[in-house]
Amino acid sequence: MYNWSVDETALKKYPKKYAIWKLEQLINYGLGGEKINEKLLRKYWDEIHIDPESRKCLHFLIHGRLCTN
Repeated sequence: MYNWSVDETALKKYPKKYAIWKLEQLINYGLGGEKINEKLLRKYWDEIHIDPESRKCLHFLIHGRLCTN
């Protein structure tokens, strides 16, 4: 994944913020050949900002059941 608008080197100094940012970028703008780290996705599930339809789909893939909200 390549992002021209964010200084990833500076962002990497804050591991939590970087992990959340990277998950959001991968989900919202495409994977670009990368895979989403399921462990990080589960860890930051309540903190990532993604569109509701993507959230429903990912929730189903992770938990094997539909999201109730």
